Amino acid sequence: MDINLAILLFSATSFIAYGINSFFSKRMISEYERWGYKNQRVLLACCELLGGLGLLVGMFVPMMLSVASFLLTCMMLTAVFVRIKLKERAVKMLPALLYAALSFFIFYNAIK
Repeated sequence: MDINLAILLFSATSFIAYGINSFFSKRMISEYERWGYKNQRVLLACCELLGGLGLLVGMFVPMMLSVASFLLTCMMLTAVFVRIKLKERAVKMLPALLYAALSFFIFYNAIK
């Protein structure tokens, strides 16, 4: 399997799973509250879910891949800044940084 495809599938499934968990998981619901995004949880969960689906559709529609990966990059960078604002330990920022980097990698490869 091509590394680009593996990264795309990993990211897509991760965002879809995270989006679904954001709807139902008590832990995720409390995390959104702690981050100060309690009222935006459903909207953000939809964005994560649609972003993951956009990556999958993007395998067949290149413009969708560019748009979805760009928006997911922005979303993950925002998540990093939220954690910085909350003065969380660096280790808590690593997942958001990883997904920002993966999304940017997908975006970069989609536009070149």
